[in-house]
Amino acid sequence: MGWLWAIIVGFVLGLLAKLILPGKQHSPLWLTTIMGIIGAIVGNAIAQGLGIAETKGIDWGRHGLQLAAAVVLVFLGDMLYMAMRGSKQRA
Repeated sequence: MGWLWAIIVGFVLGLLAKLILPGKQHSPLWLTTIMGIIGAIVGNAIAQGLGIAETKGIDWGRHGLQLAAAVVLVFLGDMLYMAMRGSKQRA
């Protein structure tokens, strides 16, 4: 069940990151989901380092860090995807 939740959370975080980023992102949905999963992991690690991973009630700080990490990773993943896609079209 843990993997299913990771995929669902990654999917949601990836889509939210795409909504936050300006302009059109060209990366496919599978890449957005993977970047969202990695963003959740990175956000959790940062929250744990800051000591806000587990708080009473809703962990807004942890969720905000997860989303921020997902935004950065979706942006970088889209740039890498477009660079790789462009180099294949030139070949």
